Amino acid sequence: MSLDLNTILKDWQHENGNIKVRKITGLDGREKLQLRVDLGVLQMEMTGRPDGRRPHKCESLLEYHQKRAARAEEKGESYELTPEQCAELQQEGIQYYHRYLSLFQINDFEGVVRDTQHNLDLFSFVTEHTDREEFSWSLQQFRPYVLMMNTRAKASIVLGQGKFAEAIAEIERGRNAITDFFQHSNFPELVSKSSEIAFLDEWLEEVKAKRPLSKLEIMQREMETAIAKELYERAAELRDAIKLLKTQKPV
Repeated sequence: MSLDLNTILKDWQHENGNIKVRKITGLDGREKLQLRVDLGVLQMEMTGRPDGRRPHKCESLLEYHQKRAARAEEKGESYELTPEQCAELQQEGIQYYHRYLSLFQINDFEGVVRDTQHNLDLFSFVTEHTDREEFSWSLQQFRPYVLMMNTRAKASIVLGQGKFAEAIAEIERGRNAITDFFQHSNFPELVSKSSEIAFLDEWLEEVKAKRPLSKLEIMQREMETAIAKELYERAAELRDAIKLLKTQKPV
């Protein structure tokens, strides 16, 4: 069998600026995720570590180091990552980045939440277990982007369920987390320049605009219209109904 990939690549052309993703069934009968890049195709497992490996019999390299750090802590010892281990963890984070980017394209938002959380935990772990600021920042600089993607996935899940209020809360929570990160970093001025914050702000306004009005909001608008038209009797009725509605406990 030829090892030449041109047949596969010819039938699935790369397009600049367009992320192309598909699911395929592997020879092992399990679903795989493929991402088309300019020089070929990246193939990833749907769960576990994207490359399918189990480093030191753990689901991920992060999990392996977390277990070692926990054992060291039980002994009252510190756990320090070597430069090589930091580099290996960063490489694992890149694998998860490729997968959550791909999963987002096919609307697998639960998978995006899982993989972005892995990378957020990875960033925190490296920062906690190295005293080399350059190793920590080499990962933490991506936290705003990963937080944004994590927020987009979480909010998309509840939006799909028609829960606009919960989606708005998720977006606001994500925006605040990014703002807090910048304010506690060495670059607080980046809050006003953050493309991630700008995106979430714009999305927040779109979601608010599409949110169906509650019964209370509808009545308040009707009352404002009645006052504007000098229908004071109707406005008084609506005012009393609004007061009553506010006193009622939700079932």
